Amino acid sequence: MAPIVRRAVSLKALNSFGVDARAERLVELRDPAELPAVLALLRERPPALVLGGGSNLLFSRDPPGTVLRVMLGGRRVLGERAGETLVEAAAGENWHGFVEWTLGLGLNGLENLSLIPGTVGAAPVQNVGAYGVEVCERFDSLDAVSLPDGALRRFDAGDCSFGYRDSVFRHGADAQWLITAVRFRLSRTPRPCLDYGELRDELRTRGVASPGAREVADAVCAIRRRKLPDPAEIGNAGSFFRNPVVERARAEQLARAHSGMPIYPGISPATAKLSAAWMIDRCGWKGWRDGDAGVHERHALVLVNHGNASGAQIVALATRIRESVRQRFGIELEPEPVVV
Repeated sequence: MAPIVRRAVSLKALNSFGVDARAERLVELRDPAELPAVLALLRERPPALVLGGGSNLLFSRDPPGTVLRVMLGGRRVLGERAGETLVEAAAGENWHGFVEWTLGLGLNGLENLSLIPGTVGAAPVQNVGAYGVEVCERFDSLDAVSLPDGALRRFDAGDCSFGYRDSVFRHGADAQWLITAVRFRLSRTPRPCLDYGELRDELRTRGVASPGAREVADAVCAIRRRKLPDPAEIGNAGSFFRNPVVERARAEQLARAHSGMPIYPGISPATAKLSAAWMIDRCGWKGWRDGDAGVHERHALVLVNHGNASGAQIVALATRIRESVRQRFGIELEPEPVVV
């Protein structure tokens, strides 16, 4: 089958920041049968940028070479295994739509990850997480094809080297894998994760004492809608910076020096997670606006495009924020979105 190829395409509507950039050539992958032809096109004009939902991406310039838009669709239940239900979704499926589909089947496990923007294929790349749950905790395996040589491979959790908002697919040669399908292990037995006080408070406000997956998902959606701006209304990519993970002794030292600084459990007992939003807010950036590039008035972690900001302007603002946090707290913030 022949993939759809478009030339000189505006990417403004294909990234949640709403930044105007142009692709010299855009290739759309809609069917696995198109893969051989797609790989041949990519070899003609590398490098290739893989584009899913465009929700974790910032164009600071026009991307060179070919942009590959993954639009593979499909989801299915593969069966029961060791008391768990194995489900699979194609990489181009909308993530929140997939979560809703699992909830409709009476499956538990992804409810805390409701309303996260993007596609299923992008979720393991960044190991997306929210409200005490990360994708790696529900992950079974994925299928991917090597862009340079077309080799097919199945990755299990150990192969993915999952970390905090990280995986092997973000680094070096392994960033050249195109994910085509992802599988998850879910349960029909409710095991709600209510580690976050904000989530417990929302459920309490709703009068829910013993929440199931549906109640948790509804509460998560309400919190996210209250805190985070809708990209359809104002351009953004959600949280722009990762929460820094540092040695616990250093976190405690910072908390003593800066009254009210929150500290959260890290990835090990010897580490702690700091709130990037708290530090950015204390540096006075919440609600800041410079032209059409700004910081959202309700959430200091969210950089926004008020209309016609360029990617370069948003990157410049992010650089100023990082420098101010470094000077005041000695902490280096790392961006979450991929900056082209």
